[in-house]
Amino acid sequence: MPEIKSEKKFGQSPVFVGSTYLEEGGVLPGVSSASLLKEAIHVISCGYEDKTEWGKEVGWIYGSVTEDILTGFKMHCHGWRSVYCIPKRPAFKGSAPINLSDRLHQVLRWALGSVEILLSRHCPIWYGYGCGLKPLERLSYINSVVYPLTSLPLVAYCTLPAVCLLTGKFIVPEISNYASIIFLLMFLSIAVTGILEIQWGGVGIDDFWRNEQFWVIGGVSAHLFALFQGLLKVLAGVNTNFTVTSKGGDDGEFSELYVLKWTTLLIPPVTLLSLNIVG
Repeated sequence: MPEIKSEKKFGQSPVFVGSTYLEEGGVLPGVSSASLLKEAIHVISCGYEDKTEWGKEVGWIYGSVTEDILTGFKMHCHGWRSVYCIPKRPAFKGSAPINLSDRLHQVLRWALGSVEILLSRHCPIWYGYGCGLKPLERLSYINSVVYPLTSLPLVAYCTLPAVCLLTGKFIVPEISNYASIIFLLMFLSIAVTGILEIQWGGVGIDDFWRNEQFWVIGGVSAHLFALFQGLLKVLAGVNTNFTVTSKGGDDGEFSELYVLKWTTLLIPPVTLLSLNIVG
């Protein structure tokens, strides 16, 4: 009878069910690597969560195109703990397209998912209080859903200098010494954060700088589009279809690195670039 209840709760994987009885979690002793891999594939299959409490309470949470973030958030709210794993051998051959247009479409999809979560009842700003979610975890999830909003001040930041140069008027008022100190402290904190990211990620300054450049390009295009599409989807029920983008993992795929694929997402950055060149 307890076995039937366990299967109803956690699904029909004896290795997974058995691990729930271990006090510290982990893997049952005596389980081979081949058997463990087979059970892992079984547990992550689409039909495993059907008609189980695992699927209802812990399984994939839908309602967003970035269901992995939403699922992880719900699991942490239920008290689950995650472990950061970074093996010496890369876990994935490729995680993103290498072509600019394809990459922007992927970023658009991610940003739209964040906007959907931000405007849903599962928003980490107000959901999950009084449960197992830690303050830093909540802060991380909030950061992962509000970042598309930065597209609005970023567009203003990229537009105002050119407007001032073209009109000959400095439309930003002078700031006090106190405000200058606050701005300097914020700038230094961002610089220190960048240095820590370089050391933690093990990337060179050139890779970090290219990533910052793409953040500006994606911020004024994909993030901005995602913000408006998310509002239309939530408020007006307008759905957007997406196709899964290919991930660059083979050396032969670098041939598409400099191939120009025109997309609507390129209009805002090209417009801002032209405006600043003219200014």
